[in-house]
Amino acid sequence: MTIFLFTSCTSKQIVSSSSATILIKTPNMKFYDKGFIYKYEHYTQVQIFSAGTVVLDMKIYDDRICSSTFRCQDFKTFNKENLHSSYKENFIKELFEKNDKEILYRDKAHGILIKILKD
Repeated sequence: MTIFLFTSCTSKQIVSSSSATILIKTPNMKFYDKGFIYKYEHYTQVQIFSAGTVVLDMKIYDDRICSSTFRCQDFKTFNKENLHSSYKENFIKELFEKNDKEILYRDKAHGILIKILKD
């Protein structure tokens, strides 16, 4: 007797999504345009578009951050290369997972401005 096990491919279910105007200005990153923030069960995805083309596609997990413009990195490496090494490891994760309609983070000492205006 043969037993067949069927497993279905579970699609990634979006927990929440919002469109937003997103500004990320650091010494190494410069993005300012419309985008989307998708919250999934195990990660948050941030997409920024310019003229209908994705210019930033970033997936933020509990232990790492991945993007089409750079390889997957742990938060410490991401902070060192894109923000500042003094930042709390999960700073960027907490910032994009906030439920506030307007988020503004300014660090003049390190030349960092992040602004998120959710529609």
